[in-house]
Amino acid sequence: MKLQELASKLESDFKLHFQRPPQWIAAAPGRVNVIGEHTDYNDGFVLPMAIERYAVMAACPGASNGEIRVFDTHFKETAIINISGPVTRGEPKWSNYLRGVIAGLQRRGLSIPALDVAMVSTVPLGGGLSSSAALEVCTATLLEAVTGLSLDPVDKALIAQAAEHEFAGVPCGIMDQFISAMGREGHLLLLDCRSRRTELVPMNDPSVELLVINTNVKHELGSGEYARRRAECEEAARLLGVSSLRDATADNLEHARSRLSPVVFSRARHVISEIERTLHAASAFRESNWITAGQLMYASHDSLRDDYAVSCKELDLVVEIALEIGLTGGVYGCRMTGGGFGGCCVALVRTGSVEDISKRIAEQYQARADRSATLFSSRPAAGAAILKR
Repeated sequence: MKLQELASKLESDFKLHFQRPPQWIAAAPGRVNVIGEHTDYNDGFVLPMAIERYAVMAACPGASNGEIRVFDTHFKETAIINISGPVTRGEPKWSNYLRGVIAGLQRRGLSIPALDVAMVSTVPLGGGLSSSAALEVCTATLLEAVTGLSLDPVDKALIAQAAEHEFAGVPCGIMDQFISAMGREGHLLLLDCRSRRTELVPMNDPSVELLVINTNVKHELGSGEYARRRAECEEAARLLGVSSLRDATADNLEHARSRLSPVVFSRARHVISEIERTLHAASAFRESNWITAGQLMYASHDSLRDDYAVSCKELDLVVEIALEIGLTGGVYGCRMTGGGFGGCCVALVRTGSVEDISKRIAEQYQARADRSATLFSSRPAAGAAILKR
């Protein structure tokens, strides 16, 4: 469903539930990371893209003083957020993404009125496509419309990130919230995770788009292994004498090989090479050099599988199928995206072949993994926006 259609549907659902029309509507997209995995917490570069899947919220002045009532139109569930004092964590669990943003704005002295809110999200849950960041950034954008506040996009992203840290308990990097807040149609976003500088990278050639393949698996070892990878990277940086792996080179690493365990060496090799691949990929996208961009995506997957050990058999299978389809079938490159151990792959594909590629991947994955994949294609979408005020 296109964004305007989704907003129109939500407006109708709002009227049905609250018996009056909404005054404000806001939206924020999910994202897919094209390349640059596990580089964010090493002060490196990432290259995400906002996708055509959104969190959308509609609101009007509240019927109950001191409360924000939020109705999830998909799950038919309501959250009551008390705003008469400092907002705290609460139930249902998903409401904490909204609560954290409201609390962050309260701390900045913003007076938030009672509201009735209806929300819907088409960002797939649990697939590593940043459904949580979309909710957070959408909440901040809606409150901009309601209060007349105009947040700097970086400030908005940082408020949303703090909400995830403090209210959801997830120590995420800055990528997800930055791309949701700052994405631009027809562009990827090259983000320097150290300086927070951003650069829009054009991807407006209609002959290509990105295909997202959700394996619909999530292996439980992911969270503990994520913390372990961070610790291994910190150990590598310490032994290399740098503040972060962003400052190390392949030569530095090779010279220090004897001082690092094989595992720590491999983790560092992934990060150092992935930062370099991300910068090369940004150049390839700028130049519409799809073959080079695709090769870098495949190399990223190999490194994540072999050196960083965060892939899994289902992700590897999707990449294997993409390689079998190959350039002649319209696939330039494919890689796992997100934290790993399940979730999604992203493929750079020829627009005219999307339908056939999707069918072949779905059929092969079902036959060889004995489970279904969920696929959708997307062009680079715009970031958060106020649709009605």
